[in-house]
Amino acid sequence: MTSLAVTRANGEPPDAATVWRPDYPISLRLTLLTLGHGGYDPCHRWQRDGALWRTSRLPTGPVSYRLRQLAGGVGAEAWGAGAEELIESIPTLLGAADDPDSFEPGHDVLRQAHRRAVGMRMPKTGRVLESLIPAVLEQKVIGLDAFAAWQRLVTKYGETAPGPVPAGMKLAPTAQTWRRIPSWEWHRAGVEHKRASTAIRCAMYADKFERAAATLPREDVYRMLMSVPGVGRWTAAEVGHRALGDADAVPLGDYHLPDVIGYGLTGAALPDDEVEAFLEPWRPHRYRVFRLLELTPGVGKPRRAPRMTRRDYRRI
Repeated sequence: MTSLAVTRANGEPPDAATVWRPDYPISLRLTLLTLGHGGYDPCHRWQRDGALWRTSRLPTGPVSYRLRQLAGGVGAEAWGAGAEELIESIPTLLGAADDPDSFEPGHDVLRQAHRRAVGMRMPKTGRVLESLIPAVLEQKVIGLDAFAAWQRLVTKYGETAPGPVPAGMKLAPTAQTWRRIPSWEWHRAGVEHKRASTAIRCAMYADKFERAAATLPREDVYRMLMSVPGVGRWTAAEVGHRALGDADAVPLGDYHLPDVIGYGLTGAALPDDEVEAFLEPWRPHRYRVFRLLELTPGVGKPRRAPRMTRRDYRRI
């Protein structure tokens, strides 16, 4: 990486900055789009100029950072105690450990999708809790409702982010704070007792999860995650393709998965219990297959089909 000459953002220069220019194409948007949880995520905000602002908690401290797509690379500026650590992690964050060249599409739809998605790689934040809590909130509910709950909880219990972040951005609560949120506040945010209890249990083991992600094989991290009551394969996979950089972290049990895979590759929905076997030939790129099809226009359940019902838990 090379140093970056930066202009001051709102009069506040970054604590650390760089430009990363890999020897392969990199798309900031295609790589990091999945890290956000809705258009009003307080920890993940795209700007009109194409820049991405994010906040995170690293071992060295909190950080806010801005990423920009540049010709042949990505520019990064960071503020806060974790700024230097974040800048050093830019290649890892943007999928340097991913290996899309080893992916063999084996299907015309996937070949075309793979060609269109030039520069898409699997991100690796290394931060388990920041992916785990929103994944728990997204269990078995409409995405819009889960995103709203995440926004309400982070806005109320998160902390002021360092640096000149866009209005409304926050640091997600610490593990200790997640554990202390009262039951009625989960309810007000639209989260029923089951998901709230699971999120609290996950926060209890946050330090253990973060250490495991930094030192252990992915399989061991998955086993640890799924040992927590309420965390199954789907939730672990949602963490895997965000925090662990796992291109094989297919979210089995996902409401949309049978339709996206089935309609995309066979022209009809697959039964839930056949999806895993159907995807086996693409191991270890099964999540990549799903993601490429998600990005393909026209793939998925026809609009005339029934959709998942919304449920407002705040009124129960």
